[in-house]
Amino acid sequence: MNKILIILKKEYLSRVKKKSFIIMTILGPILMASVIIAPIYIAQLSDEKHIIAVIDETRPDNSNVGIFKFPDTKDIKFEYLNTDIVTAKNNFKQSKYYAILWIPEKAINIPYLVRLYSLKETSLSVKLYIENIMRAQFRSLMLNNIGIDKKLLEKIDKETAFNIQTVKIDKEGSEFSTTPEISMAIGLFAGILIYFFIFLYGSQVMRSVIEEKTSRIVEIIVSSVKPFQLMMGKIIGVALVGLTQFALWILLTLAIVIFFKTANPDVFSYNKIKTEQAYLGGSKIPNINNIDQQIIQPNEAMKLVYALKQYNFVTIIIAFIFYFIGGYLLYGALFAAIGAAVDSETDTQQFMLPVTLPLILAIFMAQFVINNPGGPVAFWLSIIPFTSPIIMMIRLPFDVPYLYPGYLDLIISMLTLILGFIGATWLAAKIYRTGILMYGKKINYADLWKWIKD
Repeated sequence: MNKILIILKKEYLSRVKKKSFIIMTILGPILMASVIIAPIYIAQLSDEKHIIAVIDETRPDNSNVGIFKFPDTKDIKFEYLNTDIVTAKNNFKQSKYYAILWIPEKAINIPYLVRLYSLKETSLSVKLYIENIMRAQFRSLMLNNIGIDKKLLEKIDKETAFNIQTVKIDKEGSEFSTTPEISMAIGLFAGILIYFFIFLYGSQVMRSVIEEKTSRIVEIIVSSVKPFQLMMGKIIGVALVGLTQFALWILLTLAIVIFFKTANPDVFSYNKIKTEQAYLGGSKIPNINNIDQQIIQPNEAMKLVYALKQYNFVTIIIAFIFYFIGGYLLYGALFAAIGAAVDSETDTQQFMLPVTLPLILAIFMAQFVINNPGGPVAFWLSIIPFTSPIIMMIRLPFDVPYLYPGYLDLIISMLTLILGFIGATWLAAKIYRTGILMYGKKINYADLWKWIKD
């Protein structure tokens, strides 16, 4: 055991001192924090005021305002012009306007005649806002023309509106709101992350073995250390490097986000009234006491925040660490065996496919598992050690029952992964013991089978 610790320490320190490790440890959190901060920062700090010139030819004579009324928002201001579209377009470049909204007189009967002119690509949010306002007002106009009571129709629409919320009932009868879309996103993210980590750190073990074998340093090492001890020291040492880097990424990312949030509280603040007024076209927010009679559309960002609170991220993170370690140790042992069996990295291709095929299969089957996370395909793929690290992480956000009697999917999956690691280590050790001192011969599967039987 002492010799394994010596090799482990050597592998660990030699990697964490590398410039590439230090650079990636610093760049990783910056990139991850940027993904979180940049969209919020850009959206919140955009101080560009879009001024839209409206030429509404549906207006009565001597009036700037026609049938359509456009409430101003925080970012969009409308100015009504009493001029023709040709003059407005001729003066467009010298004007202050972001865009010109032209509503021809015939647009009352032919809506697609409406045009939004701009000197550069029009913002999607501006286009959608104008479309929503015009659609609502045009609909109201049509209802009045055919004699349908608008309030009655709104009541019917309200009472027949479908926004199905999925709810889970636990063993005790308690009800919890669920969001399958977010469960899918979390599961896929965790599964793909484990997929890349296994490849990244597993290949490091393989390269390390090949380097020591080709340089003949291994001959000196195995004179005082058993091949199994050497292999385990390398595998565990690289695993600790991976955990160290992953932990630093999480801590530094959180530190950057918290620091930025503290330094710029206004950027991350949520102004309920302003947000919902913008969505509702500047109208007053419905009284909370009349919530049963009025519809409030929550901000999408807040929907995401509320949905994320439903998940037990402590369990997900602990499971992620376990499956990362378990999956890496299993595949790391096999990668080490491949490295010991060949003389150069180019010779590894013939042995890599059978080893990595289960991982590729797990990614390919992810969609099927998401569609039916409790089905037999998902169950067996999460039990088989070679696919369980990815598949179980995909299933976990869908609330795999891991504590209820009779539903021991997670526990069984963890146990089989541990047994799989032990079996893969035994198999890899048989190959490693012989292959590490083999030089100048092209190894095939028959040779590997002979080494395993010996």
